[in-house]
Amino acid sequence: MLNQQVKNDQYLQCLIENKVAVVTISHEPGNKLNTKVYLEITRLFGELEENKEVHAIVLTGEGDEAFVAGADINEMVDLDTVGMMDLTKITREAFSKIENLNKPVIAAINGVARGGGLELALSCDLRIASEQAQFAFPEINLGVIPGGGGTQRIQKVVGQGIAKELLYFGEFIDAQRAYELQIVNKVVPHNQILTEAKAWAEKLAQKAPVALRMMKLAVNTGANVDLESALTIEATSYDGAFATQDRKEAMSAFLEGRKPVYKGK
Repeated sequence: MLNQQVKNDQYLQCLIENKVAVVTISHEPGNKLNTKVYLEITRLFGELEENKEVHAIVLTGEGDEAFVAGADINEMVDLDTVGMMDLTKITREAFSKIENLNKPVIAAINGVARGGGLELALSCDLRIASEQAQFAFPEINLGVIPGGGGTQRIQKVVGQGIAKELLYFGEFIDAQRAYELQIVNKVVPHNQILTEAKAWAEKLAQKAPVALRMMKLAVNTGANVDLESALTIEATSYDGAFATQDRKEAMSAFLEGRKPVYKGK
């Protein structure tokens, strides 16, 4: 068993155990996002991507009330256009880092996921929600629109019609409705949210790392191109996975009736 405490940042805490990194956003009130939080996300996830002892990541918020309650309006209210452009660039870099990471990321949504918090959750591969979680894109009520990819990522999950409903009205939906719309993969009792997310992550951490990486690449990249191009991406990713030592080990283990031992090669 690997148990390693990673040095905490100002707003992020990270614990690595059993090849799973649990990252907790800690920024009261509401774990809101600001420039420093975004920069810490980009830096920490970059480190976790290079850490060979980490095979899967869980992302959650501190406390019982919020996953992430949105962006820090205090930081935004007096920004001019150029300042907002700079912040938006930093925001998108953080979300894209998670979305394109070569390891799976599971959002453990323990409370409110509003605005940037919902955008952050949508950047993750899988989403597990507490039964008391709530979701909203309230930007329309502040005279703006989502600026961290929300308008694009949500419609890929729920379709354009439902996406417009969520974006135009800016109202909250509960965890069950989010599950029905496939925004989240699973809803669990509040006291089980982190346990369930870690259990999923530990299952993923036992998979062949390179194959999982190629799988994510094929799905993410293929979603943004035409079918023939997507099939080419899939074939290339398949070939990459097939060429690994882990593939040979997995097939040998299958034939021998034993559990494979992966080396990430």
